[in-house]
Amino acid sequence: MEEIGWDTEDARWLNPPPAAVREGGGPGSGPLVVTAAAGSDFWRRTGYGWVRDTGHALLTAFPADSAVEVSFVAAFGELYDQAGAMVRVDERTWVKAGVEMSDGVPQLGAVVTREWSDWSLAPVPTWAGREVTVRVSRSGDALTVRARREQEPWRMVRLAPLDPDATALAGPFCCSPRRAGLRVRFTRFATGPADTSLH
Repeated sequence: MEEIGWDTEDARWLNPPPAAVREGGGPGSGPLVVTAAAGSDFWRRTGYGWVRDTGHALLTAFPADSAVEVSFVAAFGELYDQAGAMVRVDERTWVKAGVEMSDGVPQLGAVVTREWSDWSLAPVPTWAGREVTVRVSRSGDALTVRARREQEPWRMVRLAPLDPDATALAGPFCCSPRRAGLRVRFTRFATGPADTSLH
């Protein structure tokens, strides 16, 4: 995997956050600390009825047969605090996957949106405050989402459809629908070849 620099033309913000500060302040691709805006979110219609397209995502080209990896550490404290990796075609077609605070514990999950959003979760209480990596691979008509805590084995999160001809972007994202002040420390953003295995 090849790391993407935070300050290059290779990646651009969708909805720039209130603050995005690289640790150390020097050149390179060291950790980036992102502060999410209050009320930021990505969601379309299902269950809640609203459309939100205000979350923060740093996106780069995501062609066929490639993968993106995003690593981060965050102290999630409020309902719906979230961070991870996003794949985006447009405002009606996207996937976000990572860790989200729900039912009082961190949850590993994904939202797949094709005009309407769906949402799947699994509790990961031991992942609280630890580095998490999300990998999304694009191969054929599918996105394969995996995640892990630190250097533990990868866990399968989701297999989702994506038009093989779609022009897509991908990269780290974070949202804080219920509060101001969520800070996410993104430690790595990299791209490389797709992992084509399903398990």
